Amino acid sequence: MASVVAQPHFIFGLRTSVTNNLSFIDEETVVFPSGNNCVCYNSVQRCQKFIPVSDRSPGLRALTISANRRYLAASESGERATITVFDLQHEQGRKRKVLTPGDFPVQEFICVAFSSDNKYLIGQTTGSEVVLILWLWEKQKVLATVTTGSSNNPVTRVSFNPFNNTQVCVSGSGVLKLFRYIEGSLKQTSFPKVEFVNFLCHAWLTQERVVAGTDSGRLLIFESGELRKEINLSNAATKERADRPVEMKKIKEGDVDESSSLLKITAVAPLSKGFACSAGPGTVSLFEKTKEDGYRKTQDILIPSDTLGTELVPADSQEIHSLCISPAEETMVISTDRGQLYSVSLSSTHKNKEGQVHFEFLTQSFHSKPITGLSTCLRKPVVATCSLDRSVRIWDYENKSLELYKEFQEEAYSVALHPTGHFILVGFSDKLRLMNIFVDDIRTFKEFAVRGCRECAFSHGGHMFAAVSGNVISIYSVTSFENIINLKGHNGKVRGIEWGPDDRRLVSCGMDGAVYEWNTQTGKRESESVLKTCSYTDMSLSSDYKTIIAVGTDHTLKEIQDCQVLREIPADEVAHSAVAVSRTGRVVFTGTSNGAIRAVKYPLPTQKEWVMYQAHCASVTKMLITLDEQFLVTVSEDGCLLISKIIDKEGRRLKTNRQIIHTEEVLVTKSDLEEKNQTMLELKVRLEEMQMENEYQLRLKDINYNEKIKELTERFTQQIECLQKTLQAVKSEMEKQELEYLGNSAEVLDKHSKEVKDLEVSYSQKLIVEHERFKDLQCQLDRLKQDYELKLKGAVESNALVLEEQRQRYEAQLQEKSNLLAQMQEKAKEQIEDYKEMIKQIEEDEEKTVHEMQIQYEKKLHTEKEANKNLKGETGILTQKFYSLQRQIDDRNNDINALKQERQDLQGLVRSQEGDISDLKRKISGLEKTNQDKDNTICSLKKKNQDLEKLKFVLDFRINELENLTGPQQEEIQAQKERIQKLEDELQQTGKLNAQLKLTTSQLRLRLRTKDKEMHKDMQKMKDLETHLQRLKSELHVCAGFIQEPKKLKDCVQMIYGRYVQPIDVVDKSSFEEEIQQVFSLHRGHLERTVASLKLRLVKTAEEHEKTYTKLMKENVSLIGEINELRKELIIAKSKAKTIRTTGKKTSRSRPSSGPTEKITEDPDLNV
Repeated sequence: MASVVAQPHFIFGLRTSVTNNLSFIDEETVVFPSGNNCVCYNSVQRCQKFIPVSDRSPGLRALTISANRRYLAASESGERATITVFDLQHEQGRKRKVLTPGDFPVQEFICVAFSSDNKYLIGQTTGSEVVLILWLWEKQKVLATVTTGSSNNPVTRVSFNPFNNTQVCVSGSGVLKLFRYIEGSLKQTSFPKVEFVNFLCHAWLTQERVVAGTDSGRLLIFESGELRKEINLSNAATKERADRPVEMKKIKEGDVDESSSLLKITAVAPLSKGFACSAGPGTVSLFEKTKEDGYRKTQDILIPSDTLGTELVPADSQEIHSLCISPAEETMVISTDRGQLYSVSLSSTHKNKEGQVHFEFLTQSFHSKPITGLSTCLRKPVVATCSLDRSVRIWDYENKSLELYKEFQEEAYSVALHPTGHFILVGFSDKLRLMNIFVDDIRTFKEFAVRGCRECAFSHGGHMFAAVSGNVISIYSVTSFENIINLKGHNGKVRGIEWGPDDRRLVSCGMDGAVYEWNTQTGKRESESVLKTCSYTDMSLSSDYKTIIAVGTDHTLKEIQDCQVLREIPADEVAHSAVAVSRTGRVVFTGTSNGAIRAVKYPLPTQKEWVMYQAHCASVTKMLITLDEQFLVTVSEDGCLLISKIIDKEGRRLKTNRQIIHTEEVLVTKSDLEEKNQTMLELKVRLEEMQMENEYQLRLKDINYNEKIKELTERFTQQIECLQKTLQAVKSEMEKQELEYLGNSAEVLDKHSKEVKDLEVSYSQKLIVEHERFKDLQCQLDRLKQDYELKLKGAVESNALVLEEQRQRYEAQLQEKSNLLAQMQEKAKEQIEDYKEMIKQIEEDEEKTVHEMQIQYEKKLHTEKEANKNLKGETGILTQKFYSLQRQIDDRNNDINALKQERQDLQGLVRSQEGDISDLKRKISGLEKTNQDKDNTICSLKKKNQDLEKLKFVLDFRINELENLTGPQQEEIQAQKERIQKLEDELQQTGKLNAQLKLTTSQLRLRLRTKDKEMHKDMQKMKDLETHLQRLKSELHVCAGFIQEPKKLKDCVQMIYGRYVQPIDVVDKSSFEEEIQQVFSLHRGHLERTVASLKLRLVKTAEEHEKTYTKLMKENVSLIGEINELRKELIIAKSKAKTIRTTGKKTSRSRPSSGPTEKITEDPDLNV
């Protein structure tokens, strides 16, 4: 095992093939798939947490997050698809459960979703059987399955109702269905006619309302499965068809507008006030709910155009794949078909409703296609990448940011950074370009005529660079731009080059199985190692530059030194595609064709010992270790750039003796500097002008405010004078009112004292009268008590006599009834004995008949089984013969295929040689006069071509001979096939006979079952009669206990008679009761439907009442606000009045008091 490993640190890229590839974990953290991981990215802390999803590289197909943001479900495709649920609260996102589809042969789940209570999980399958599977995921139990579509009408989206965890919506091409989980199964509850509509997305807005987006630019709003509204976004101005009829209409192909075929609604998400949806390329529209229960578009949010992009692929033409909104609805994040992530603050959109709002990159701009080149430099902590998306990007691996990028017109195949980090070499399909890296741009300053350069590298000193074109390596000078030397010798394409430590040596490997070591000054090969069975894909030099570590298509890791292969480590079934060696000499990293990264101990072990991590979901194209030995950088065909920390087992970073000093210098052109200086001067002048304008405006405002203050002071002085006058008038009125109050209060006190005396006298007389009445009533009560006692004694004596008479009469009646009951019991016993004898006879007869029939059918079955065994033996012999012939045919076909493969390989060699000849002829045509040495090479190549043509002729002759040999064998095979066909026909006939016999046996079994059922019914009747008898006996026993009480005895006997003795008029009511139940069930269904319709009406009326209630509340709020303002004004007026009163009292106290007032204050009665 390797003592040094690579731990994922940061990744740039997005996996676009995953459904629902973007979700919020919390307000700051987003989860998305990148490489072969799910990445949790915190936008505030700018850090990432990795959740390894699967060991299978192409496995991840769909993602979903639970409603409580705790669980993440990922579906993985393969021979048997699975869904894995991860716990996001765990630090490393540990696996909770792995769900399987049960007995269904499912290869992938295209979409998954959690229920609102996080208990259930649904998964939608694809393929020949489009099935929806519902799990109780905590127990890994499949609850229900249902077929939702077909191969012609696939389902692409599924979701749970957020308000009802048993309701599910599915949508797709010609499909929009609602299902409900009832009684252990998923039952369809709506049947909208949408055969010709291709739904791309949908979302729940309310408990009954679903909005769905189509590929024709229409938003269809369904309520309880019926179409209610339609919003067409394809028109210039959004028009809402709110006046559509409530009845569902069939949507035909003609309804789709041809002009709107380009606009697709690919994503939709609900909001508290409406919803957001994609409205064509690079646009998201926000909709708000209106008072009329409709939806109105409020704003469009756009992806900004890329200033560094090309006109061929504008950034604002990206199609939006996923759209998600944070839990507090503060942020919206989207993902596009080019693997980009954008975000926007929804609070800023609400503030800026009139102006245009644009998205911003969530992290950085990513590559959207396979990355083909990777390089780093000595003086800066940066790496450069190029991709088939026509872009070149420079990344800072320490700050985890994108420093610079630029898009070009052609595809970029290779890239190399100069050791200083100021220049970059990029190989395009038409030319090789040497470019300057400026502060904000990458500009070409020299082009070289090297077409389709797949590999390029600067020397360690930076004064030379090597570039590969096909099988030729060209070395150029960086200072003079001259072609120093061309290294020729490879017969196949060169796939890897690396400079030696002193730049005098260059090592290369190619598809022809050759590893050459070149002298860059003489152009001669110093050493070579050729293995024609292996096509090398990459190589790297060891820390001492003496050994070469190479990987290729033979699934081995080779260590080459002095023209010999020292060690070979065989890999698994997966081939190595890239290799990087640590300068510390402790570890070798390799990348595989399925995206895995392996850390192998160095020196290389003899056995398969490595640490493997599934980093990417496609082949690793390039990998390198940074010069400070801190990071491993890998790129892949999935368009992702992964930066991994290199640590030992104890988690410590590697220590190196090499000191690397990073510089911060950048290149700037003189024109750019002058422009920036000019802009700075202009901005300074503008700033001074704005300061002058602000000072002038402040002075004007001061003058205006001073004038307003003067006007207000004059107005308030006038108001104060008016208030003082009114205050004096109020004071005089108050004095008058005080005098009147004192006079009135004296009169009221006199009246009150007189009334109190009169009431005391009258109530004392009334009390005397009432006391006398109480005494009289008490005497009457004593007399009544004596009379009642006398009457009670007489009634008791009379009741005793009556009871004795009734007891004697009821005893006689009871004796008669007991005699009758004994007779009835004897009759019942006789009837039971007769019934038992009849049952025994019937059972004996039935057993005999059943036994006879069983013997007959067993004989028939025995004969049929023997015949079937004979036929099976014959068919087995024939199938063995058929398989042996088929094996011979397969062997011959394999031989033919092998020869064809050899022929194709030779033809490929011929084509490659012909291509080389054509290239050489072109060069010779331009250099015939100056280069006579090249004529000799052309002659030698022509000789090789003749040899190859001879080989081609010999191979054609051999192929014709083999075809002649296989001719008669094909005829024999055809004859054997006809014979097999006849035997298969005979097998089909025997199968039909067997089917007929099975039908007859099934009919007889049905008859037996009916007989058994009748017997069971009779036995049940017997049991019922026995239970009736037991009950009757127990009730008679109870009745016998009431012999001393005639009334209770009578009631008990009547109850037994009414319960067990049926009247003659009673008819068998079983059939009548069944009819009643049927009618009852019909009425019940009708009533349930009416109740459902009434509930819908009730919901609508409730919504209308809520609207009116909200209106009234708003009006009440406004009125309460006005009342509060009036109260404030009243309080202010009262306070003013109090101040006026206090000032008035002070003035009155200061004046001398008059004579009458002094008398009033001294009167004690008035004070009370």
